Amino acid sequence: MALYAFAAVLICWVLLCYRLAFGDELLPFWGKGAVSLGQSYLIKRASIPESTHHYANETIESPMNQPFFPMASLVYFQFTFAAITTILLAGSVLGRMNIKAWMAFVPLWLTFCYTVGAFSLWGGGFLYHWGVIDYSGGYVIHLASGISGFTAAYWVGPRLKTDRERYVPNNILLMLAGAGLLWMGWSGFNGGAPYAANLVSSIAILNTNISAATSLLVWTTLDVFYFGKPSVIGAVQGMITGLACITPGAGVVQSWAAIVYGMLSGSIPWYSMMILHKKSTLLQKVDDTLAVFYTHAVAGLLGGLLTGLFAEPDLCKMILPVTNTKGAFYGGGGSQFAKQLVAALFIIGWNIVSTTIILLVIRILIPLRMPEEQLMIGDDAVHGEEAYALWGDGEKYDATQHGWNNPANVEMLAQPGGARGVTINL
Repeated sequence: MALYAFAAVLICWVLLCYRLAFGDELLPFWGKGAVSLGQSYLIKRASIPESTHHYANETIESPMNQPFFPMASLVYFQFTFAAITTILLAGSVLGRMNIKAWMAFVPLWLTFCYTVGAFSLWGGGFLYHWGVIDYSGGYVIHLASGISGFTAAYWVGPRLKTDRERYVPNNILLMLAGAGLLWMGWSGFNGGAPYAANLVSSIAILNTNISAATSLLVWTTLDVFYFGKPSVIGAVQGMITGLACITPGAGVVQSWAAIVYGMLSGSIPWYSMMILHKKSTLLQKVDDTLAVFYTHAVAGLLGGLLTGLFAEPDLCKMILPVTNTKGAFYGGGGSQFAKQLVAALFIIGWNIVSTTIILLVIRILIPLRMPEEQLMIGDDAVHGEEAYALWGDGEKYDATQHGWNNPANVEMLAQPGGARGVTINL
């Protein structure tokens, strides 16, 4: 699902969706879609045409955002944000969504859902010019993927009861390797958001790592005190919530505030996942396979609201179109917090409605769920392949050949030096 999403998003992005998100304005929340493949377009200096911000008297307050690199770089950089958002969403419906339905869902969701949030907050839409802060995707990526994933999980339905009750991690060592790559790569996302190697990007990278480290420590501490032992999986979840939480404000808050982000992102999502989930009928009813709602939607929303409190005026002036932006703790009153809240409600509402409509339309033509007989078997039934061929190169287990009732195996056991003390539970 993830591999397909990455490839499909790229093709849709260059054929239509990049300019829906970063092109000329069609609607206050949507750009004019067009192809982004022409050489003359891709080699010119990058620009976001609707990013010029004016005062009330129509004089320019902030000029058009024009990074010092070609448009091709901007198209690809923003594609990676779009791709990871769709892949995060997939984590909510793993283990039961029909792959054919997913193949139809990805281009539709990218076109009618993701691009709206991206244009509204980043591409020069109404939230951008209103002064809402989403530095690198707390709302566009994390809140959107978590809400849409939760909505999709509701419509697709839960996994089998046996899968929900016992969902053991496949390989914690590989998970740790992936977590390390993710943590390192996040510096590229947040550090690259200003489209330049400058003061803001430097602050953003430091804040990103401070928040992640603090959140990991808080989550692990809560695990120790509440469950009596630390969890490696929990530590990674704490790392992710810290990264997601700081993302909307990474380049516009001071580094001491990043510790506050980390403390809250390591505790509030932890509480929502470990405590609140068990008390809520709705949360238990919706089977969010990888807990994307808690680790991304809750953390992204939290970070966006905290940015309304901690946005530092001098840092905001360096990167935001509305030059007098400041958080409540710097004399901004509650106006910036209110803007952040309204923007969050818009993203939540749009993702719920658009994701629901897309899935209901797909359901008319394609079942959203895998057939029950395939669910009983798992991925082998879908792909006809085994992730781990334990009995040979691509060879499936056959009791008559590999079992202990095979005469060759019995003879081996009877020989001196043969295998001893081996028990296989099938």
